[in-house]
Amino acid sequence: MYETVLLPTDGSEASLAAAEHAGSLARTNGATVRIVSVADSRNRFESPSSGLAPEAWEQAERDRAAAAIDETVERLPDDVPVERSVVVGIPQDEILDQIAEADADVVVMGTHSRSGIDRYLIGSVTERVMRHASVPVLTVRDGDVSR
Repeated sequence: MYETVLLPTDGSEASLAAAEHAGSLARTNGATVRIVSVADSRNRFESPSSGLAPEAWEQAERDRAAAAIDETVERLPDDVPVERSVVVGIPQDEILDQIAEADADVVVMGTHSRSGIDRYLIGSVTERVMRHASVPVLTVRDGDVSR
């Protein structure tokens, strides 16, 4: 049923919890897990007074994304095939693009359980992906991780 499980990660507890579910789903179905981490292209510190050059921002984001993938891989079973992908852009847009690029059958992603004003102001990448994804999206809350 599932051949490719897309697992977006930002290295958060929610992403790590999602990794455990994605690993189980992949192992059960003999699927590959494609882990994607987005280096956010929206430099919030690009103003003249902030002191962070766009190139430095992008490199820091790429490094963060690669580290998030490495940490996520550690949560997957050793016998599950893994593909890694760091992409640059706006997280929800890039994740939606990755669904098509990876020919994903399902997306497994964490949610930070924001509500109220935080959800309104910050928004939810997971919620945006759920609304626009062409495949099922399994969401995992940040407290759903085993140790």
